[in-house]
Amino acid sequence: MGSYLSHKQTSTGGSHRVVVFSSPTCVWCTRAKTYLRSRSVPFRDVDVSSDPAAARDLVRRTGQMGVPVIEIDGRPIVGFDQARIDSALGLRAN
Repeated sequence: MGSYLSHKQTSTGGSHRVVVFSSPTCVWCTRAKTYLRSRSVPFRDVDVSSDPAAARDLVRRTGQMGVPVIEIDGRPIVGFDQARIDSALGLRAN
């Protein structure tokens, strides 16, 4: 999974690896990525529709075939769950 990694230095001083597993036609994927950008959170976007190995790896590790899956520090968040994303990143709610 090393190629999927990105780091974010947060206001709490922590560094986070954020990966968004998505597909181009997924509305919730677009919303999740827009939200992360609005919070200045760098992330690696992995398009599982064009990367079969990443899709298989995602299913193997999470049991999920649907997207988005937002992985923060190796912990998956299934779907666009803003409260869980904020909590995992140590961000205050907007």
